[in-house]
Order: sequence, then C-alpha cells, then structure tokens
Amino acid sequence: MSDDVRRARDLDLLDAVDAFDRKPFGGEVWRVVRDGRDPILGAPSHSRWCNGMFDVLYTSLDREGAVAEIHALLSLQPVFPSKTRWFVHKLRIHATQTLDLADLATLRRLGVDTDRWSEREYERTQEIADAAYFLGFDGLLVPSARADCSNLVLFTDRIAPGQIAVVESADDPIDWKARRRHPRR
Repeated sequence: MSDDVRRARDLDLLDAVDAFDRKPFGGEVWRVVRDGRDPILGAPSHSRWCNGMFDVLYTSLDREGAVAEIHALLSLQPVFPSKTRWFVHKLRIHATQTLDLADLATLRRLGVDTDRWSEREYERTQEIADAAYFLGFDGLLVPSARADCSNLVLFTDRIAPGQIAVVESADDPIDWKARRRHPRR
C-alpha cells in the first residue's frame, strides 16, 4: 500500500482505546540521542509505536531502558556505528492525556502477540498508537521490549513547550565498546 493511501481505522480498536482513561504523567524520563540533536525534538518514524504519520519522542522511565533501546536499534546495522557519539539526557515531562498500556496483559487484550513482544513486528502496535493519536491522547506508557522497564512515547505536537524540559545531560558519550564487553552497564 502506498504511503499516501490509508486504510480505514479499526472501529473496534478505536472503541477499545477510547475506553481507557486519559491519565496525567508527570515525572522524569531518559532519552538517548546522537551528538548535536535536541533531546526534546521528536520525529516521525516507522517503529513500534509510530506508523510514520505523526511525530513521536521515545523516552524510558529507566536510564538503562533508554540505552538498551538505542543499542538494539544500532545493532541492526551491518557494522555497529562507531563514529557517532550518543548522549543520555534526563527530561522532565508533564503530560495530561496519557494512555497507560504499561503491562503486557493490556496489550494482549488489544490484539498484540505478546509471546513475540521482543520481535520487530509492529503492525498492531502501530495501529494502537495511531488510534491513540487520532483520539487525542498525548502519549503512551508502554512496556519496553529491550529492558525490564516502561517507556513513555510522546506525540510531540500534543505536548506544549513548557511540558517538556531537559533536566540533565551526560557530559560523556555512551561507551558502546564497554557496554558490549559488560552488558547492562
């Protein structure tokens, strides 16, 4: 299907997602970005929680979760990128309309094959995110597929500038070589 043609949204999924409470989220999260990129800048992507139709900002409630997510992405490259420097940032978030899907049982009820959660099968999760975006949620609280924690995925056009701020930025880049020698560092 071409990018400019969309399927109709699943009405049952829209009803199921709309039945969830819109919850506030206030707290600190972690984000990893390459050197020179603004850590509060989102972008569209074809990823677990985005179909490329809206901007998202991927964060994690745990520092290790943020690092593990980027490491998994970089590990898909034929040769692990060694020249680009990646930095960890702590952000303060104030969201008001978050969809809480932070446990696998909830995702299973929405049609996600949680037995294959760590695999890169994104069709159903993209449909859920698209439904949430369409219904006016400002983000998703979801389980990480790469670490034992939750991730917060924000729809950046739903977050006002004062609702997100950088609290702290690492002075040193992530040492990927050390991480591969000593996982979970």
